[in-house]
Amino acid sequence: MKRLKLFPKIFFYTLVLMLAITLLASGMIYLLAPIMNDGGTLVEDIPGIAQVYIPRNSEISNVILRSLSYSITICIVVSLICAFFFSKAITKPIKHISETAIRMASLEKSAVSNIQSSDEIGMLSKSINELYQKLLSTIESLKEEKDRVSKAERQKVDFLRVASHELKTPVTALNAMLENMIMEVGKYKDYETYLPLCKEQTEQLGNMISEILDTSKLSKSIESEESQTFNASVYLSKLCGQYQLIAKANRQHFKMDWPDNLTVCLPPKMFTKAFSNILSNAVAYTAPGKSITVYIKGRELIVENECQPIPEEHLKRIFEPFYRPDYARNRQDGGNGLGLYIVASILEALNCSYSFCSMIEPLGMRFVIRL
Repeated sequence: MKRLKLFPKIFFYTLVLMLAITLLASGMIYLLAPIMNDGGTLVEDIPGIAQVYIPRNSEISNVILRSLSYSITICIVVSLICAFFFSKAITKPIKHISETAIRMASLEKSAVSNIQSSDEIGMLSKSINELYQKLLSTIESLKEEKDRVSKAERQKVDFLRVASHELKTPVTALNAMLENMIMEVGKYKDYETYLPLCKEQTEQLGNMISEILDTSKLSKSIESEESQTFNASVYLSKLCGQYQLIAKANRQHFKMDWPDNLTVCLPPKMFTKAFSNILSNAVAYTAPGKSITVYIKGRELIVENECQPIPEEHLKRIFEPFYRPDYARNRQDGGNGLGLYIVASILEALNCSYSFCSMIEPLGMRFVIRL
C-alpha cells in the first residue's frame, strides 16, 4: 500500500496560510508602530489617587518590537499545532474511505465505510457503500448465470454423448442385418422376412432421431413461448380426455377430480408437452384393470397410477436422458428414455417444483407438480 500524501499536503497548505497571516499581521505592527510614535508623554493627577504615568508612544513601539520575535515564535507553534489537528481531522475520514475502497477492490464482503456525517464526506461514504452492495449483487447474479449456463452446456454435451450412444446400437444392428442379407448368410437369405424388419428398424431410428432433435430444441421453445393465464380445469379436461380413451381401450380405470375455477399462469404448449408425457407414462405402465387418477390438491397437480413401483436406485436416475430401468430396457416396454427427461427439463425451466415417488397404498407411483 502506498503512503498517503494528502495529510502532508493539507498540513503544509494550512501551515503556510496561518504563517502568512501571522507574518502579515506582525509586519503591519512592525511598520505602523514607528509611525504612531509622536514623542510626547502624559502625566495626569487623579484626585485621591497617586500620580499615573502614561508611557510614551516610543516606548510602546519599542516594547512591541522587542516582543515581536516572541509573538512570531508563539504564532508559529500555535500554527503547527492547529495545522496538524486540522489536517488530521480532514484526512482521517478520507483515509478510512480509501482503506475501505481497497478492501472493496479485493471483494471483501464485510468491507463497509463507517463514516457517519451529514456533510459531503458522509454522502460520499454512503454512496460508496450503496455502489459496493450493488456491485456484489451484480457479481452474485453473474455467478449464478454463469453456473446456469455451464450446467446447460454440460447437459447439452451429456445429451449429445448419450444420444450418440443410443443411436449407435440400432444403426449397428441395421447395418449388420443388411450386410448379412447382401452376403446371403444363413437365415438372412429370406429377404421377404428381413426386409420388413429392416424397414421397421429404420422407422424406429427415424422416430428416435426426430425425438432427439425435438428435445435439443426444447430450451429455445421454452424461451420463445410466453406465459398465459388460463383455466386449468378446462385445460385438464381436454387433455385428459384423450388419454381416458386410450385407458378405456387398455381396460384401465381413468379417474379425474379438480375444482372448476383453478387458474394458472404458464406457457400452455410447453406445459401440455410435459403433462402429456406424464400421462403417457402412466397409461403405458398401468396394467389392465388397474387405476390412473389425476386430481388437484391445493396448488398441487397429482397423477397416480397403480403399477409395480420403481426401485429407489432407479428413481435417482429416472430423469436422465435415455435412462431406462433394468427391467424396462426394451424400447417396446421402456420407451426411449426421453419422456421424463423432457418433463424435468420443461418443469425446471418453468420454475415448477415436482416430485416422483412410489406409493404403498395403493401400490404404484405418484407424480406431483406444484403449480
